[in-house]
Amino acid sequence: MISAVLITGTSGSGKSVALRMLEDAGYLCVDNLPVRFLHDFIVNSKKDGIKRVAVAIDARSPNDIAQLPDALQAVRALGVPMRVVFLDANTTTLVQRYSESRRRHPLTDRIATDTGQPPSLHECIATERELLGQLRDQEHVIDTSGITPGQLRAWIRELVQIDPLPIVLTFESFAFKSGAPIGADLVFDARCLPNPHYDPALRPYTGRDPSVAAWLESNPLVGSMVDDITQFLRKWLPHYAQDTRAYLTVAIGCTGGQHRSVYIVEELARRFSDHGQVLVRHRAQPGPDFVPSVP
Repeated sequence: MISAVLITGTSGSGKSVALRMLEDAGYLCVDNLPVRFLHDFIVNSKKDGIKRVAVAIDARSPNDIAQLPDALQAVRALGVPMRVVFLDANTTTLVQRYSESRRRHPLTDRIATDTGQPPSLHECIATERELLGQLRDQEHVIDTSGITPGQLRAWIRELVQIDPLPIVLTFESFAFKSGAPIGADLVFDARCLPNPHYDPALRPYTGRDPSVAAWLESNPLVGSMVDDITQFLRKWLPHYAQDTRAYLTVAIGCTGGQHRSVYIVEELARRFSDHGQVLVRHRAQPGPDFVPSVP
């Protein structure tokens, strides 16, 4: 059975946000599909064995938006339970969003051609509401006024019953002397911990080597920091997931990015190995006296 979703509604109400969320969830997505192609698109998708499709159709569709209710009925007659989500927002919110994006309303040129004069934004919004009025009365409506894109993504996910994908969790070590990585979401500073660099026998190695790891593990402060970061992430990871994030990068820094931060990153990756997809990255390059780990 194919799963089909139609995203429609007023321009500026969040259709692009909803469609991108569905695309991230594995849906084959088509934006601004003309109404006359909807039936054939669904039929061909079924023939090709595609399991999830989503389309966005709205007043941009040239001269045939009034045919959308009939097109939906034809699709459902195929046995395809197409779910329709109508996004809307109050006029004040739509005007504010257009002001922030500085984009023109998609009906501007069409109304200007019909009337012989350029319309105001309020006129465009009113015309669009009239064109979509019948569809709005028949389908599920989400009012996006005053909600964040993250909330909208979560609501769409819940409405179409998409199983949430686990966040790709990245642990990354770095050297503060080179600056914190720009893409880090959470940054922890390990420079307050004892430094193996000052032990000549350990200096050439990294936090991945057993000798350095054993040295760090022997100090209770190191274990306390790893425990604290672990507890923090265990508590807050579900909340990041509710924000429909796809990635979360946790960066651990120390002075040179070779010993303490590397060890903590490796230990955290081990503790969160049951999370799903966990990536490990070490930014700092070993020095010229680096000695590889002994298997």
